[in-house]
Amino acid sequence: MLRTVNRVLIGLVGLSLLVLGGSVLAVGLGVNPPSWWIHDGKHGVLLSDAERTRWNGESWWWPTVIAALALVVLLTLWWLTAVLRRRRLTEVRVNTGDGEGALLRGRALEGVLASDATQLDGVKRVQAHLTGRPDAPETRVRLQLEPHADPGTTLNYLTEESLAHARNSAGLDSLPAEVRMTAVKHKAERVS
Repeated sequence: MLRTVNRVLIGLVGLSLLVLGGSVLAVGLGVNPPSWWIHDGKHGVLLSDAERTRWNGESWWWPTVIAALALVVLLTLWWLTAVLRRRRLTEVRVNTGDGEGALLRGRALEGVLASDATQLDGVKRVQAHLTGRPDAPETRVRLQLEPHADPGTTLNYLTEESLAHARNSAGLDSLPAEVRMTAVKHKAERVS
């Protein structure tokens, strides 16, 4: 969801800046603006003195401005912390059976998953990322398949061999996975 919010926010901000900047540039170059536009012409200002001071005498003006700016700051801070937050799981809690437990590095488990999946015929490249909580990890696996690879066989091997081996070796009850497969770009083969 954060990825969608991120793209929508950046798209809206970029589009509004492009439209406003392009219109200011067009009016500055001599294009006649419509009657409702904020500029009158080439030497006009964005806000006149009358427009800037119109609401100063009202008692609701400053609390509304401060509340709106505070809301913008809070939403910006939320967005910034969500973007900067680590998404990758750094360690996984392994049940050793003695009540103590152990910690397994997330990168190690990702590496084992990736190396195990690359051994299958037709798999060119594998990326594995652990997400979730240390006691309930999830994984995202991206596979790049060669043109001759069978996606069904590859997915079957990945779920029954690689993911099952990782789940059992880490002592996890379950290891939910999201698998995305893409094909390697290649030239069309000539048929003779």
